Formats: sequence, structure tokens, C-alpha cells
Amino acid sequence: MPDGEFVADYLVPEWATLRFHSGSLPVARGRDRTIVAGTNFPVTGPHSREINFTIGATRQWGVRLLPAGWARYVREPAVSFANRLIDGHRNVAFARLAQLANSLFQGEPDLDAEYERILAHFRSGESEPDIDEDRIIAMQKAMTDPETTSVWEVAEAAGVSQRTIERICNRAFGFSPKTILRRQRFLRSLTDATLDPTLSWTDAMDLSYHDQPQFVRDFRHFMDMTPGQYAALEKPIVEPVTRARALHNARRREGADDSSPDCGAA
Repeated sequence: MPDGEFVADYLVPEWATLRFHSGSLPVARGRDRTIVAGTNFPVTGPHSREINFTIGATRQWGVRLLPAGWARYVREPAVSFANRLIDGHRNVAFARLAQLANSLFQGEPDLDAEYERILAHFRSGESEPDIDEDRIIAMQKAMTDPETTSVWEVAEAAGVSQRTIERICNRAFGFSPKTILRRQRFLRSLTDATLDPTLSWTDAMDLSYHDQPQFVRDFRHFMDMTPGQYAALEKPIVEPVTRARALHNARRREGADDSSPDCGAA
């Protein structure tokens, strides 16, 4: 991208994400009109809403913090950062991670060296003790399973009580289990539509939707726009990232790529 030019896009609701920049710095806007700009370490907490952003020519590394990663590396409960945009340098909860933002880019661009710095930071860095990792991972697996449609099913699959689910969700997930199930259903539909543009919205809808009006209501809830309005937008960043992530996940399922750090980050 030439210097001085900018692109705009929308981040879709998902888990928390850390982003590290060298070059143009993004301007991110939340639905609540919060704006975060001028930082090379913007953080998005767990989200159930869209985020609009603009950015120019830059280099970026993104680290998605899955619930176990949040519990391990962030000192504050995820519910305190739900639907929030944060300058990671200005919040003590991210102090340990801000060290990576200050050391990641060194001299000429070197993808391999930068990747190794990220892995080394997460593998050797200080983390929170006793995070209940096994139950967090079991809950996430259940909540992202297309066959799971109720909190009761999450509790049964993870082997925990519903009260325990609520407590762990506050600490590591950021939302109630019902909200997460609803969000993941919506994201499966949106991802399928992104990966195959020939699909109609009806064909891309998750099978657990009762009808198209229910899907449209979810679309408005999570994206503050209709499916048609979203389809008409250019998506210069989110679309290729979605495709790359789907390919990466497919390779991991096939056992072809096991290089990601075992830290709840992906």
C-alpha cells in the first residue's frame, strides 16, 4: 500500500486479540464510540460487537488470546474487558505483554525472527497460577462445537456445574455461556459465507438457526447492520485473514502444522 493511503474494514466479534504494529498505526472505533489510536499495541477484549478500523501501510502481528490464554497471561477477569478497546501500553493488566510490543520489531523485517520472539515471550513469560486450564479448554471445545446448542450441554460435555461455568466464563471468556454459544453460531455462518462467496445467506446459515429472520436479528445484534449491508462492503483485511485462518485450522486438524505455541494463543 502506498504511503499516505488508508483502508477501512470491520473486525467481527471474536476472542480477545493482541496486535503489534510497526509503521502506520490503526484507528479503531467501537460501537460505543470509544476510539483507540496512536498505539503500536492495540488490544481488543473479548467481543460480541463489530469494530471499525482504518489503517495505512504497516507491518502487523496478531495474537488471538483464547480463553485459556487470557486466564494465563492477563491478570484481570475477561468480563472486565468485554467489548472494550484498549491501548495495551496504558493498562497494567497488559504490562507483561507490552514488553513484547517494545521488543518484537528490530531492524530490518525478519518474519522468522519475529515469530520466534513471540513464541519465546509466551513460553518463557510469567503467567498466572492455577488457572483451571483443563476446564477452560473443555468448555471452549464444547461452546465451539456446532452440535452444542445449550448451556446444559456445555456443562455436561465439560463435566462442570452451571454455576462453575458462569464463574469461569467471567474469568476467561468475557461473556455468559449463552452469549458465547449465540456468537459462535453467528460466526460459523459468517465464516462459511466468507469462504464461499457463491453461497446465499440462507445456505450459509448455521443449521441451528430456526429461520432467516432469526439469523438477520443476530446479524444486526453482532454487526449493527444487515447481511446485505455487510455483503456490499469491501473487506480488504478481514476476508483474506478469515481465509488464511481457515486454512491454518484445517492444517492443524490434519496434523500438518503443530508450530503454534501451546499457550492458549492462536
